[in-house]
Amino acid sequence: MKKITIIGAGRVGETTAQILAEEELCREIALFDVREDVPEGVALDILQTAPFFKFDCALEGSNDPRILRGSELVIVTAGFPRQPGMSRADVLESNVRIVDDVTDHIMAYAPDAMVLVVSNPVDTLTYRVAQRTGWGRGRVFGQAGVLDASRMASFIAQETGFSSRDITTIVMGGHGDTMVPVTRFCTINGIPIAHFLSEDRIEAIVERTRKGGAEILALRKNSSAYDAPGAAVAAMVDAIVNHRRRLLPCVALLEGEYGETDIAMGVPCILGEKGIESIVELDLNPRERADFLRSAASVRAEIERLGELDGARSAARKS
Repeated sequence: MKKITIIGAGRVGETTAQILAEEELCREIALFDVREDVPEGVALDILQTAPFFKFDCALEGSNDPRILRGSELVIVTAGFPRQPGMSRADVLESNVRIVDDVTDHIMAYAPDAMVLVVSNPVDTLTYRVAQRTGWGRGRVFGQAGVLDASRMASFIAQETGFSSRDITTIVMGGHGDTMVPVTRFCTINGIPIAHFLSEDRIEAIVERTRKGGAEILALRKNSSAYDAPGAAVAAMVDAIVNHRRRLLPCVALLEGEYGETDIAMGVPCILGEKGIESIVELDLNPRERADFLRSAASVRAEIERLGELDGARSAARKS
């Protein structure tokens, strides 16, 4: 891939840019941010690590959205971060305004790009970008399940003492407290985790996974997570750039899969050079199905809030 643009030069955007540069997943990385001089400073700082990490990827930053020109992939990390005690849904009103502006820039300057949404609440904002652009789910998708699955795998590794390299997990649903870690499909080198862990321990890991972001936010106090999110984004970019056709949980627009339509949420997807190639439908048991429906209801409630916010904005302009 020639050019990737990251919108938002905050901690997640900076970490993502660093990893993409080190792994040379494209020839050029652009950083766009509205804060004066910040994206230029981030780009220059990362560029100066090139002699240590031996990469030739070019980096530049700008406050001018025209920097998006020529982008094949745009990664959206811009937005207000959560503060301790806040849910991802709590930042919706602030971040939808930002993402609307960002989406307009993408349509104007990178009309052929794929869009990977990271900003929270990611399910709702992925839906918003798709709605605003009119682009299909192959080109507009979100990052959540890759991060959640990684968190769950790390917790299983801590609990069992096994290498995290051998642990495979799958997390579906909305990126929040109603996410659905599907433990039946979680394995250690192909062996179900139930062979090694009691039901109580598995349930504790599931609950910790659901609150994984909040746990880090509470411990850091002045910042939400950014290292693991950046690595999760890089894993998705690697699948696209190298056409690996990886089976990864992504936020995707559903068109009847799992009985849901007109919604974006986490499901297993095949990710390749053209973005999401297809969605894999798992045969969920009654409990998993109930959990998934509960999560879908939560995401749908957030999507309905978009209409309320649009109505309020329209009324404010008229007054």
